[in-house]
Amino acid sequence: MTVVSDVVRALETAYPPQLAESWDAVGLICGDPDAEVEKVAFALDCTQEVAEAAVAAGAQMLVVHHPLLMRGVTSVAANTPKGKVVHTLISGGCALFAAHTNADSARPGVSDVLAELIGVRPGRPIKPIFLNGTDKWGVHVPPEDADGLKRELFHAGAGEIGNYRECAFSHEGTGEFTPVEGADPTDGQVGKHYTAREVRIEFVAPTALRASLIDALRTAHPYEEPAFDVIQMAEPAGTRDLETACGLGRVGELEQPMTLREFTQQVADALPETVWGVRAAGNPDQVVKKVAVSSGSGDSFLADAAKLGVDVYVTSDLRHHPVDEHLRAGGPAVIDTAHWASEFPWTSQAASIVEPLGVETQVLDIRTDPWTVSAHPKAKN
Repeated sequence: MTVVSDVVRALETAYPPQLAESWDAVGLICGDPDAEVEKVAFALDCTQEVAEAAVAAGAQMLVVHHPLLMRGVTSVAANTPKGKVVHTLISGGCALFAAHTNADSARPGVSDVLAELIGVRPGRPIKPIFLNGTDKWGVHVPPEDADGLKRELFHAGAGEIGNYRECAFSHEGTGEFTPVEGADPTDGQVGKHYTAREVRIEFVAPTALRASLIDALRTAHPYEEPAFDVIQMAEPAGTRDLETACGLGRVGELEQPMTLREFTQQVADALPETVWGVRAAGNPDQVVKKVAVSSGSGDSFLADAAKLGVDVYVTSDLRHHPVDEHLRAGGPAVIDTAHWASEFPWTSQAASIVEPLGVETQVLDIRTDPWTVSAHPKAKN
């Protein structure tokens, strides 16, 4: 018998949660980990239509890329859009799981699927993540809470150096802040500047534990907004293989060079069709060979793509001013795809990870791209 937790374990082995960005909300969203699973459905987004389709298909679990509850909520009442989705799934006996930026950074992951689909051999990431690295942490806490916080962090795996455990360095200083409207301060009052003694605790931990340590820190810290920093420590040259590293985006080459116009058409032919299609910025006759891709919204990597010396960068959700400034600064050509189209093909890869568990899988062929109309001026006589 396969249960929800078995599916979660398989997916988190393929897409480690520690690869998720610190702002992300991945993992099991609703459902009983011990509930039996015979069928798993897959989609990019958990819209109301998708939730109803998963239940109608007889799925006991729905796996999506985009988390339903990315930000904090105060209600999941059935008369709210997200609450209605949650009620539909729970009443239909269907658990919900999301693999988001952890699936983007995993190897293979979302950007690998995108790269291969458009004819690019995926190599190094644009933004590498090395799970075998070491992070140096610093966190500020009131003195009376320091021992309790260290205890929880050590329990979560922090502070190990060789054959030594519970390693840390602490020093006192002065912390200060002004709570504003909406804050619920443990110490101090809203609208008044607060100053008090604080202890800075420094320690090291494996990079692989970053996400779980952030959760442990936020849970154990007395403040609603704890102050902490995480720095990945440098390692000796030659100890890391960029070509096989995890991380966001991929860089690779086309089998044969072609013009930007031809490659843009190749991308459009390869991706799932959307109403507004694919567009490009750059010289249409420029020959392209080296390509960077980043599934989903990727304009934050425009400068990184330029530094990597690629001929063209393929991503989604590009905006006028960043692209204009990027091109005027001599950056590579860009191809802008629909966000949904660049990531939906991943659902088949996710399904292939679950299939060995002996459950039935179904990719829900529902286009959740929000754009429904594309118009161009009519030809004039």
